[in-house]
Amino acid sequence: MDMFPTATTTDIAASASQVAVLPIGSFEQHGPFLPLATDSIIATAIAGAAAAHYNVLLLPPVTISCSHEHAAWPGTVSISHHTLSTIIDDIRTSLTGSGITRLILVNGHGGNYVLSNIVQTANATTPRSMSLFPTRTDWDTARTAAHLDTDAHHDMHAGELEVSILLHVQPQLVGPGYRDGDHAADARSMLLVDGMRAYTESGVIGKPSAGTPEKGQMLLASLVASFQQHLDHLNGR
Repeated sequence: MDMFPTATTTDIAASASQVAVLPIGSFEQHGPFLPLATDSIIATAIAGAAAAHYNVLLLPPVTISCSHEHAAWPGTVSISHHTLSTIIDDIRTSLTGSGITRLILVNGHGGNYVLSNIVQTANATTPRSMSLFPTRTDWDTARTAAHLDTDAHHDMHAGELEVSILLHVQPQLVGPGYRDGDHAADARSMLLVDGMRAYTESGVIGKPSAGTPEKGQMLLASLVASFQQHLDHLNGR
């Protein structure tokens, strides 16, 4: 899996892509067995799989975003939601200058709440110009298709879903400790106030032991299929 697109300007001109795809990850703790770049790897894997199937302009990932809830662990780096908004707005403006007026944000980090507002605002100004992918429905559909043991609430962070995707696309990055890393924290109503450390010592909330590369492959296949609805909607179909 390539983290960065390798297309040339000639390639892009020949493809005449009308929709750009921007992966957005993070640089935050994912327990003792997954890399800090996990969300960026996942967002890039999803976007890259979609770009291999559909005619879109694949952009390089935004690799640092809003990870403030993970600040208690070494290595986590965040930018403000204002900065993330500005980055996306600048990218959108630049794309528009080259004739691409539609953008799909592929988000790999659940804490990037501001992305929903960015997409809403963009579409209020220019209808059907931006979409956020995957939605909760897209993820739920993928979990069902991949026969995951867990749901999104119980498997929140560094769990079955994330381990499965990394085992599929970058297995060498998954440490052996994932088999013993399960941690439940189903009641976490003050997460935004107290951060992740109030609910987990390891940084994990979920069931990483259930992750498999086969589940990761099925998750990506389902997401690629779901991507078409977003693309068709922006294209007015």
